[in-house]
Amino acid sequence: MEFIRIGKIINTHGIKGELKIQSYSDFDAQRYKSGNTVYIHYENTYLPFIVKTFRKHKGNSLVSFEEHQNINDVEKYKNSYIFIAKKDRTPLAKGKFYRDELIGLTALSLDENPLGKVIAVEETKGAQNNLRIQLDDGKEFLVPYIPEFIKNVDIVQGTITIAMQEGLL
Repeated sequence: MEFIRIGKIINTHGIKGELKIQSYSDFDAQRYKSGNTVYIHYENTYLPFIVKTFRKHKGNSLVSFEEHQNINDVEKYKNSYIFIAKKDRTPLAKGKFYRDELIGLTALSLDENPLGKVIAVEETKGAQNNLRIQLDDGKEFLVPYIPEFIKNVDIVQGTITIAMQEGLL
């Protein structure tokens, strides 16, 4: 089974088994819906947990799990990552992509010349995300992930077409 990381357990909250999770997802209410299964990566194993409760608190998700209603049951999971099964990922609207779908795409110029590979999607505070492109010689450059630069994404072909502008390289 393939997994997708959706957050990191940063602490416990209270004594009734709630975990404070720093989210990497835009779909927390859906991910942590009561009865859903999530996985905690602990000691090189993906352990399944069934969500009991979810709420937001000071920008983090507070989640408790069935059969783990005591701080002593969950404290050992601090600093572990939390995942969902890839098959449970929410489909996005046409033209929208998950970050991991963009990583590894071959970046092409408008005239279809290869530029390099997308090696990361970097989040910026308050602005658009940037794609980090690595050239064949190892050099890297950033491209804003906005329509002025990103002209086409073809997941099936494994390519992303970029309108290069002066100053990007």
